[in-house]
Amino acid sequence: MHDVRVVLVGGTSNVGKSTVAQVLAARLGFDYLSTDKLGRHPGRPWATPYHEVPSHVVEHYRSLTGEELVDALLDHYERMWPRIEELVTGRSTAAAGLVLEGSGIWPANVARLTTPYTSAVWLSANERVLSARMHRTSRYDDLPAEGRYLVDKFLARSIGYQTRMLALVEQLALNRLDVTEARSPEQLADELLGSVQPLPRPPANRALH
Repeated sequence: MHDVRVVLVGGTSNVGKSTVAQVLAARLGFDYLSTDKLGRHPGRPWATPYHEVPSHVVEHYRSLTGEELVDALLDHYERMWPRIEELVTGRSTAAAGLVLEGSGIWPANVARLTTPYTSAVWLSANERVLSARMHRTSRYDDLPAEGRYLVDKFLARSIGYQTRMLALVEQLALNRLDVTEARSPEQLADELLGSVQPLPRPPANRALH
């Protein structure tokens, strides 16, 4: 762990990235940041006490299929990647360490990193867990039919994203932690600490998508 200055935590929406990453950052004495702060994309299509769903977000989920929603999300992350890479490169040799989490931590991009002192892990959970969390957060049972439809589309996007993500994580032999079985954020942080190690140097001419 003493050889790592940047820890990247990836995964789909509602898998618990931010909670675990904040606990991990506190344990390590590192700064914490979410990739959500680096670029905006249509997010959760349900209202909260502090957030009304903009009309363009509603239209985004209405008009695209589940696969198209994933494609649009990945296109956004590809455009955002240079900013993430610049941040990781700058912090990998800085005095203050960093835990950076978000769905923008895409395996194919991370596998091409050549920065030293950087580690990465992707969290995953089964569809039952992700669905239960989204239903609870969105108060799904209290929503009108249109609201439930939008949550269903967001869930489809999240599951589709995770399916593609896990295929790459397996292909590239990257680090993954399944969080389907309930554990506290502190327990998960302990597991992450046990698996943190610098990323291997990528081989030349590796084709990634």
